[in-house]
Amino acid sequence: MDFNVKRLAADAGTLFSRAVQFTEEKFGQAEKTELDAHFENLLTRAETTKHWTEKILKQTEVLLQPNPNVRIEEFLYEKLDKKVPTRMNNHELLGQSMIDSGNEFGPGTAYGNALIKCGETEKQIGGAERELIQSSAINFLTPFRNFLEGDFKTILKERKLLQNKRLDLDAAKTKLKKAKMADARALPLRTTPPPGDAGYVANFSFMANFLHVKWLKMWAEEVTKAEQDLKMTQSEFDRQAEITRLLLEGINSTHAHHLHCLNDFVEAQMTYYAQCYQYMVDLQKQLGNFPSAFSSNNNQSTASGAASISVPILPLSGPLPANTANASSGFTELQNFSGSRKARVLYDYDAAGSNELSLLADEVIMVSSVPGMDSDWLMGERGNQKGKVPITYLELLN
Repeated sequence: MDFNVKRLAADAGTLFSRAVQFTEEKFGQAEKTELDAHFENLLTRAETTKHWTEKILKQTEVLLQPNPNVRIEEFLYEKLDKKVPTRMNNHELLGQSMIDSGNEFGPGTAYGNALIKCGETEKQIGGAERELIQSSAINFLTPFRNFLEGDFKTILKERKLLQNKRLDLDAAKTKLKKAKMADARALPLRTTPPPGDAGYVANFSFMANFLHVKWLKMWAEEVTKAEQDLKMTQSEFDRQAEITRLLLEGINSTHAHHLHCLNDFVEAQMTYYAQCYQYMVDLQKQLGNFPSAFSSNNNQSTASGAASISVPILPLSGPLPANTANASSGFTELQNFSGSRKARVLYDYDAAGSNELSLLADEVIMVSSVPGMDSDWLMGERGNQKGKVPITYLELLN
């Protein structure tokens, strides 16, 4: 092992002089080299960038993953350099529960079919959310984290080194100042011996002055060395200040890069919300084909004194299709005049009571109007079976 005593002693001396200089500055007993205003502004801007980058990073992580336990688990897996286990998110869990319950109730029933459709949409939203998280992690969170763990740590390292160089510079200035003061005090002192007949006191005074001068001369000899040290420390300080300044001015590039990342994050969110909106619009259109299932429940609930439930239907932006318009006019004609017509069943329907007729999609039945019956219902016939059927589940045939 190469153990350099001189180097160790020099390093210890440097640390001691820095500590002395720092302490004297705190007590106002030593001068301190101040950085220029532009440099101080750069330092303040870097600290502000670090503070808000940390805050934005943390809040974005909370937004993308609200569960703190999952965030901690992902952080541990990342530190251990292991792959995070794949898990279903909340939308996918809800979607799977809806699909399972819909299959349990029966895909042929209105409620079961609606649950399955809702579950599939929730799983689609869950997949879109997963894509948003992955895109945000790569294009937004990772650059912010790289700045905090890379560029800013480098700035802190160089800033600390600059602080040490400044302490060395100020310590050299103090040392030179003391050496010059000692040299100035040594000049007026008497250094020649007294006359031969001088007494004991005179000789003692001469010896004391002689030793004192020797001690002062030691400081005087340090002037040249102190000046050389000052030049060297000044050069090192200037060089380190320039390095630190360049790093701090790089914050402008960091802001430009973070702006680009912010645009990517906004675009990812825009894509996610657009997908979710389209999924829900499609789902609402599909659920809009099952209004009578709720209407029948409402009618029964009203008859039994219970509160009714209304389901919003997506408004149509244009005229009704021809077949729908013809079917509506046909239903009106059928309700106003006695008679029967053939009708095709559009969707499966489970009878809610013994006075209703269960339906299967695409089957053809005979329907007729009964005086006094609710306008949303017709009497359906399938062979020997008869019962009320909802109009909105039927399409009249010519």
